[in-house]
Amino acid sequence: MNQNEVWRAHDEEASASLDISIREMAVEEQGCLADIDDSFIVDSVLVLSFSGNQFNYTVKDIPSYEKSYTAEVSEEADAADGSTELIHPDQVTYLAFAENQIVGRIVLKKNWNHYALIEMIQVDKAFRRHGVGRQLMEQARHWALEQELPGIMLETQSINVSACRFYESIGFVIGGFDKYVYRGIPKACEEVAVYWYLHFK
Repeated sequence: MNQNEVWRAHDEEASASLDISIREMAVEEQGCLADIDDSFIVDSVLVLSFSGNQFNYTVKDIPSYEKSYTAEVSEEADAADGSTELIHPDQVTYLAFAENQIVGRIVLKKNWNHYALIEMIQVDKAFRRHGVGRQLMEQARHWALEQELPGIMLETQSINVSACRFYESIGFVIGGFDKYVYRGIPKACEEVAVYWYLHFK
């Protein structure tokens, strides 16, 4: 199955499961994003390695706990200057709606290396496994193609195993990892940053 067939299959699965609409976020909608519950249970971690010019991983079970990126970002913003501005001139944000409710978002921009960089993707906990994430990623792919970019990149953490498996299932490959990125953040100091890439050619 080629990449276009993979995306088409995901689109068909998503459309059959939930009526979702995607559109660009308006400035006045910034305050509504706090309603997205992006928490998830961590119960495993990727064990990463590099051999034969390829990145590989195995999955190891760990004691479970709950994690929320939004909560962590809010804490860091409060500790800095209190700013949580989400709209910048060099990026675009798309929102996913189900029954007039915001159930997800994706923030992306053109990165310095000419790839589309996904800075954030969130799907509300109550609406996962309904194709929301796939439709947001499809919107990102359309945007990147319209910008004539060679692909999409993003970073996630080794403890977000379900997200990593999702990216891999739609054609992303690991381009590298960094075990020191989160070393200075007490709550995340053991996490490893994993860099994923989707190449269009």
